[in-house]
Amino acid sequence: MDIVQQQILDSYRAAQHGEAPPPPPGRHDREVLRELRGRLRAWAAAHPPPERRPPPG
Repeated sequence: MDIVQQQILDSYRAAQHGEAPPPPPGRHDREVLRELRGRLRAWAAAHPPPERRPPPG
């Protein structure tokens, strides 16, 4: 089952139970990516890379 078929099935089931339909696929993608980018930046700020030492010799 692909994502479109799942969306149709979920919408049908919600209508049968008198509930609101689920949001369409991809609706919150930008928000999720922004949140992920923010978390990665925060992690990188808390965990700086180790200092590089010149090779011995």
